[in-house]
Amino acid sequence: MCTVCGCAPGEVKIEGDGHVHAHVHADGTVHVHAHDHHHPHGHGGEHDHAHHAHPHTHADGTMHSHDHDHDHAHAHGETHDHHHHDHPHTHADGTTHSHDHAHAHGHDHTHAASHDHAHEHAHSHPHAPGVGGDLDYGTGPARAHVPGMSQARMVQIEQDILSKNNTYARANRRWFDERGIFALNLVSSPGSGKTTLLCKTIAQLKGELVINVVEGDQQTANDAERIRATGVPALQINTGKGCHLDGHMVGHAVERLKPADHSLFLIENVGNLVCPAAFDLGEHHKVAILSVTEGEDKPLKYPDMFAAADVMLLNKCDLLPYLQFDADLAEANARRVNPKLVVFRVSATTGEGMAAWLDWIRQGLKAQAAKQSATVDELKARIAELERALAAR
Repeated sequence: MCTVCGCAPGEVKIEGDGHVHAHVHADGTVHVHAHDHHHPHGHGGEHDHAHHAHPHTHADGTMHSHDHDHDHAHAHGETHDHHHHDHPHTHADGTTHSHDHAHAHGHDHTHAASHDHAHEHAHSHPHAPGVGGDLDYGTGPARAHVPGMSQARMVQIEQDILSKNNTYARANRRWFDERGIFALNLVSSPGSGKTTLLCKTIAQLKGELVINVVEGDQQTANDAERIRATGVPALQINTGKGCHLDGHMVGHAVERLKPADHSLFLIENVGNLVCPAAFDLGEHHKVAILSVTEGEDKPLKYPDMFAAADVMLLNKCDLLPYLQFDADLAEANARRVNPKLVVFRVSATTGEGMAAWLDWIRQGLKAQAAKQSATVDELKARIAELERALAAR
C-alpha cells in the first residue's frame, strides 16, 4: 500500500512551476520539494540530505530499502544467508550503478500440500473443489503486504509517512480556517463522472461564489483545461507514478492559486478508491463519488474510502432505468461502513438532485465564515488579555 512504500516516489509536476522531487529518507519518511520555489510550509533542518534510503527490488521479487551514502557498503543482519548477486539501482542524480550485495531471505516460502499458511490467512471453502481457500493480505497490524518486509516495519513506515503528511495537512487547514475558505476533496474510482459533476457544480455556483480548483492526475492537464473552460482558475498536479495527492502538493497549489477569503476550494483527487483515503490534504470534507454504473458493493470492497468520507454522491442517477443497479442497496452498503455518511443522489447530466448538493456547499461556507469570526474574536480577546497583563506590570 502506498502508505508503506511512499507511493513510488518519483517526479511530481505542478503546472507552471517546474517539477517537484520526492525523496525517501533513512527513517522511511517521504519529503517532497520543488526547485526554485518558496516553501512556507516549514522544511527545516530535520531533513538529512547526505543520506537517502534507496528502495530496490531483488532478483527473487522482494524489495528492501536501505540507507545509502554512496560508498556501496551494505551491512545486513545476522539472519542473512549471505548469498551474493548484483543490485542495480538509480541515484538521485539519475546515474545507475550495479554492485555485489549480500542478501538474506529469512522468509520461508515452503508450500505444504494443504496450502495452510498462517501469514496468508487462507480461509477454507469446502464448496470450492481443488482450491485451498482465499488469500487475505489485509489482516495484521499493517493491513497490507510488502514482500520481504515485516508487519512491524510496515507500520513504522506508514506512521512516519502519514505523520509528515498530516503536518502539511494541518497547516493547509489552518490557512483555510483563518480565511473562511471551504475546502472539499473529491475522491472516486476513474470514470465515476467527477470532472463532469465538478463542472456542473461550478457552473451553478460561480455567479455567487469565488471558486478555485486543483486537479490531480498521473499525467495530462485535460481535466484542468475542462475546469478552466467554465471560467474559474484551475491548477493541474501530475503525480507521475503516484496514486494520490498529498498535503504538501496541495500546499504548493494554494500558494499558486492564492484563493480569496470566503471562497470555495475544490480538489479533484487522482481516480483511485484506495490510496487517497489515507492522505489528509487539509480539506474539511472528503466527498466520495459512486456512479450507478459501478457495483452496489463498492463501499464494502473499498471500505477505507467510504469510512474516511463525510459525503457520498451517487452519480449518474439518470441511467438507473437502464441498469440493474439497486440504489437503495448501494446507499445501505455505504452506511454499513459509515453510518454518519451524508448521501445525495445526483445526475451531473440532467441536474437531478443537484440543488440539495449545492445547498450543502453553501451551508459549509457559512459554517466556515462563522468559524473564522470566532477565531478572530478569540484572537482579539487574547490580545486584550495580554495588553492588560503588560499594563499591570
